[in-house]
Amino acid sequence: MCHCDNINSIENHSHNQGGTMPAEVLSYFLKNADQRLRLAFQVVLQCAPFLKGLKVSCVISVDAGLYNGLAELFRDTEIAYHRLSCSEGKCLVLFYRPDELERYLHSPVIRGLIREYGYSDMDLGGMIRRLADRVEDFSKRGMGFPHEIGAFLGYPPDDVKGFIENEGKKYLMIGYWKVYSNLTGARMIFKEYDRAKDCAVNEFITGKSIREIIS
Repeated sequence: MCHCDNINSIENHSHNQGGTMPAEVLSYFLKNADQRLRLAFQVVLQCAPFLKGLKVSCVISVDAGLYNGLAELFRDTEIAYHRLSCSEGKCLVLFYRPDELERYLHSPVIRGLIREYGYSDMDLGGMIRRLADRVEDFSKRGMGFPHEIGAFLGYPPDDVKGFIENEGKKYLMIGYWKVYSNLTGARMIFKEYDRAKDCAVNEFITGKSIREIIS
């Protein structure tokens, strides 16, 4: 059991991917023949809260054929990325700001949460490599995603624990993640994420690059 039903919904759940964007605009960008444009739009659409600094990281699934285009997309930015797995023409990619994610993962609460899954005495690179190994292993076994991926994505620790203890059931609300505590706080965060998505997508449509959207 994992925090998502499939790779494509890992960070979206019940939220409409385009917010208030017309379906025709979504279709134009997501099906555009220009691969670089299509990749850039997908990243902006699905990673907006992260790009705008509201999340510590994000994970999306990209076409394997587009993966190499990420290097140009994030050149001269503070953002790094790591391929967690690749199969059936899709690559699961983790995006993060190294210093920020390392501080977060080494905070006492998060360290205590992920230590039981084998993340002890590791630097950031070691933790990400272990996560990738576990994602690959879970995928081969048809088990979804490892429980601790929610911690890497910055989900509230109580909600990560609640998900594990309740096997993904009995949640109070489902949005960008399944909520088990602090419903009011989660609703506020979800609204901030929605606003970030609308803002980033509108900036992209008016011609801004990802580098400009990040800054």
